[in-house]
Amino acid sequence: MSQDAREAIERLSRTVVDFPSPGIVFRDLSPVFADGPAYTSVIDALLAPFAGQFDALAGMEARGFVLAAGAAYATGLGCVMIRKPGKLPRPVITEEYELEYGTATLEVHPDELAPGARVLLLDDVLATGGTLAASCRLAERAGWRVAGISVVLELGDLHGTDKLPDRRVNSLLTI
Repeated sequence: MSQDAREAIERLSRTVVDFPSPGIVFRDLSPVFADGPAYTSVIDALLAPFAGQFDALAGMEARGFVLAAGAAYATGLGCVMIRKPGKLPRPVITEEYELEYGTATLEVHPDELAPGARVLLLDDVLATGGTLAASCRLAERAGWRVAGISVVLELGDLHGTDKLPDRRVNSLLTI
């Protein structure tokens, strides 16, 4: 991984206590995305371990969109949005997954890519792994192959990779 990307993440990200609710410590990566050279080094570092191994990028709502769009532009490839329910206008497939206190749902247009397309999933933070595990299942149900997962920040104490067995995961920074 690029030392420039790691240094940019450490230097620019902000810690926000009690957001979005009391007791939560939120790592805000938006200052990293707002800095052109930092954003470029992060996109490059997210892609590097998977060079030549994917046909398209997929980003999870919402900050994953920022990463997948930048990566798609950098590689000249397409970008798929994995969305929350009710946001996509055409027929979708849906994947429900467990949260600590309830469930959530993701959706995708299965016809966005050809069957067998190799997709690299991008997101900002890997926490408990539920969103990324559901995204992998959704991509595979659409007929695509998950080439790997690349995230900016991994919250190691939450053991999110435990929900991603046999998946190739690249984390730029683990805290």
